[in-house]
Amino acid sequence: MKPIPYEDTLIVPASAIDQLNHVNNVTYLQWIQDIAQKHWETKTPKTIREKVGWVVLDHFIEYKKPSFEGEKLSLKTWIEDYGNFKSQRCVEIKNTNTNALIVRAKTTWCLIDLKRQKPTRITPEITQPYFE
Repeated sequence: MKPIPYEDTLIVPASAIDQLNHVNNVTYLQWIQDIAQKHWETKTPKTIREKVGWVVLDHFIEYKKPSFEGEKLSLKTWIEDYGNFKSQRCVEIKNTNTNALIVRAKTTWCLIDLKRQKPTRITPEITQPYFE
């Protein structure tokens, strides 16, 4: 199965800039989580989202180049792999003008039952909207 990517763009706000005059690393982490959330909310029916959710087990982030206030960035995410309870999601952030890779990330997520707050199985109804 081939993953169906989800993409969004943003303009780097002044609030994202740190004392080195580029986007702060913590801001990239927030954007990585935000794009994952948007993808989940866009592709997954509300009836499923009311029962299950995701928690992060780990993040691996490579910072390739800095980005600066006012730049337009493209954020692209997709599900790379999944098992019974865990899923690996990739994110790439690029400068839309230069196509330069700014950040590459891989996050391991665990699906949980929202009522029990315990891991639960990833079913075909959950994965189907994310793959061709």
